[in-house]
Amino acid sequence: MSHAALRARYLGDSVATASPQQLLVMLYDRLALDLQRAQEAVAAGNRTEAVEQLQHAQEIVLELLASLRVDVWEGGPRLAALYDWLIRELSQAAIRLDTNRIASCRQVVEPLRDAWSQAAASLAGTPA
Repeated sequence: MSHAALRARYLGDSVATASPQQLLVMLYDRLALDLQRAQEAVAAGNRTEAVEQLQHAQEIVLELLASLRVDVWEGGPRLAALYDWLIRELSQAAIRLDTNRIASCRQVVEPLRDAWSQAAASLAGTPA
């Protein structure tokens, strides 16, 4: 089995056995990576790659929004509004290849990712 096939199987197994909290952290990790890659692609002049990364980031945010239960947490409506903002910003960033918008999204996403990671680790009883 090739290295790529082993990696894909490992990742598939990781997702299949992850807790809901771990899945959320995985989504945020990938979202942050997509934004980083998009910024790098814009800097390198690679429009196609930048747009692909930004579109994938939008898909993740749409999934986060769809799975958010705003009725069970008082912060839910504010988080939903933040996801709506991210979707709009990512769309505009893709249209204009706007590194400032990508950076603004990263400034929101990365602290959220870190907070969710700490919360998941706390629930699991392990250090973040």
